[in-house]
Amino acid sequence: MDSEQFVHAMRFIGAGLAMLGAIGAGVGVGIAASGGVQAMGRNPDATPTIQTNMILGMAFAEAVAIYALAVALIIVFAA
Repeated sequence: MDSEQFVHAMRFIGAGLAMLGAIGAGVGVGIAASGGVQAMGRNPDATPTIQTNMILGMAFAEAVAIYALAVALIIVFAA
């Protein structure tokens, strides 16, 4: 294996490691959805407020996954 192939291999490994940030986002979104559904089940009158806060929390958690994807794409294509 020459040095150019090694660099390409390390790029893909680095991109894969960068995507590990998406694991936390997936867990966070799952926990937020679970908590929101449970809260709406216990108090149906507060559903609009709970749903709004749940969607905002999920969006902020998903932002981490989007940043991880952007870093991975930069590593693969721009480096």
